[in-house]
Amino acid sequence: AAGDWIVIAAYLAGIVLLGLWLGRGQRDTRDFFLGGRRLPWWGVGLAIVATETSALTFLGVPAMAFGGDLSFLQIILGYVLARVVLAWWLVPHYFRGEVYSPYELFQRSFGESARRTAAALFLVAGTLAAGVRVYVTCIPVQLMLGFEESGILWAILLFIGLSLAYTAVGGVRSVVWTDAVQFVLLVGGGLFALAWLAGDVAGGWLGGWETAAAGGKLHWFNPRFALGAPFNIWMGVFGGTAQVMASHGADQLIVQRVLSCGSVREGRKALILSAVLILPLMALFLLVGVFLWVHRQQAGPPAIPIPEARPGVGKNDYVFPIYILTQMPAGVRGLLIVGVLSAAMSSVSAALAALASVSTMDFLKPWLRKPRSERWLLRVSRASTVGWAALLALVAWWTREAVSVLNVAFALNGLTSGPLLGGLALAVLRRRFPARAVVAGMLGGFTVMVAVYTWGREAIFWPWYTLLGATVTLALAAAMAAFTRGGPRPAEVAVPAEKA
Repeated sequence: AAGDWIVIAAYLAGIVLLGLWLGRGQRDTRDFFLGGRRLPWWGVGLAIVATETSALTFLGVPAMAFGGDLSFLQIILGYVLARVVLAWWLVPHYFRGEVYSPYELFQRSFGESARRTAAALFLVAGTLAAGVRVYVTCIPVQLMLGFEESGILWAILLFIGLSLAYTAVGGVRSVVWTDAVQFVLLVGGGLFALAWLAGDVAGGWLGGWETAAAGGKLHWFNPRFALGAPFNIWMGVFGGTAQVMASHGADQLIVQRVLSCGSVREGRKALILSAVLILPLMALFLLVGVFLWVHRQQAGPPAIPIPEARPGVGKNDYVFPIYILTQMPAGVRGLLIVGVLSAAMSSVSAALAALASVSTMDFLKPWLRKPRSERWLLRVSRASTVGWAALLALVAWWTREAVSVLNVAFALNGLTSGPLLGGLALAVLRRRFPARAVVAGMLGGFTVMVAVYTWGREAIFWPWYTLLGATVTLALAAAMAAFTRGGPRPAEVAVPAEKA
């Protein structure tokens, strides 16, 4: 409808113009990659949640509850616990000196080879995971925007092109503030959808709640330990905690936001705010899925046939988009589609900023034989953002046919997060560990996790991947260190005391 397109066009134009306006006055890489370390903790906290909450959350979390129950909440408990641990344990290390990425801690303790290994793992995983996320998101969005089957390319270019427009100009400052706006739109869309659904089922909120309870849809706690599915509380307490300690402690995608705060205290407050927000946010979208199930029981199959499942997107992932298209009035439909678009663009802009930062500050700058001006580095940083955007588009387009690559890439964060977390723990706790042992541990941990995913994914569910990968990395590094006699060890790098 025309009203929907007006709302969508107004949002897209508004968010790009806002990002361009916020990004004015960039002078150097500190401004571009760290926002001059002047961003407020509450804006960073909102941006952290927006960054980790992609359009797949908007569509996939309701699908999870629609096809199951609320048991995913057990994993979110670990997500909350991990942020509290990181806020008090790791954040102070990131404010000792001018740190641009967590991989600089590897260099302080183990030298350049360890830093490059960790950064390379992030670049590979970040590129494939972000590109695949764009593709998987575009499948239901293609349906919602009315594109033909071949029009998925336009959806890919829409997400990446618009996100690139303000990311390449304004850097992390534009990304953080547009993410904060997009977080508000995401939450607003979820709240409106839940309220609309509650009014669209027999008996309203109480009637829908009773129907869901009778159908077992409100079950959330499973005390039985298992390495495989289904979700259980042990996956959350141990697996979920390790997963977020890696994603929020060793992954530049999230750490870059914390680094844009002005002090240890501000960084801690940003992480704690994200811990406060993540549980109710996930509960909101799970309840949307529960009420979608109640509506289906009462109203029967939707007017639009549900498309067949594709790699990375199950049939249930279409349930929420189809409900929006068939049950929401014009204009309101546009607002809900904007919620999906905002989540998708937030993920893309965050990935572009993180990839450009690591490639410039962790690879290019250390390799330069003579110092270059900040103006030159800023130009290179913007150019690298454009290059990463093109690569993400290629990955997204390429994976439309590569089924096996899609499945592996979609889980690649889980394959690399464990080795990165294990290496980071050694960097923080054991600064005198031999560099070659740490590098061997991370590479060995990654190799083992690829094997686990390839041959053992039925036996080991993905929430355990990070904890398993970190454990393997630590064990291999310790074994390698035991057989390493002497050898050069990197000197400790003198860094200023942390800012209080």
